[in-house]
Amino acid sequence: MSAKVNPIPTGYEGATPYICCKGAAAAIEFYKKAFGAEEIGRLDVPGGLIGHAEIKIGRAIVMMADEYPDMGFLSPKSIGGTPVQIYVYVPDVDALAQRATAAGAKVLRPVADQFYGDRSVHLEDPFGHRWGFATRIEDLTPEEIERRAKAKFGG
Repeated sequence: MSAKVNPIPTGYEGATPYICCKGAAAAIEFYKKAFGAEEIGRLDVPGGLIGHAEIKIGRAIVMMADEYPDMGFLSPKSIGGTPVQIYVYVPDVDALAQRATAAGAKVLRPVADQFYGDRSVHLEDPFGHRWGFATRIEDLTPEEIERRAKAKFGG
């Protein structure tokens, strides 16, 4: 008799981004250097490509693979950009931003305190993916956030 299998693996309880990278092996190395990512696993396939890999940034898991054009799996570099941003909370957004830019990430919005209680930075990696990293600096009520938003944006 087999043991009961957990239908949702531990650590995968929420949405898990699955990104396509033109050069997934290089992307993994970049994410390690820039974001302090830990490689969880990798499935190499013939031709020097990665069929599937997983990294962990803090507690956030991100899956990835190389491009497979015949399957319609294309990277932001191949399609000319991305409408998606991956947002990850980290203990020290300033340190992460410094490490990421030193590794080659492009700053889209510099580190700054936000009206909703986060200190955040928005980056683009060399593979065309956009990332938001934040550190919570204030715990605010929804009413306080709304008040601050009205003060900032009018209304």
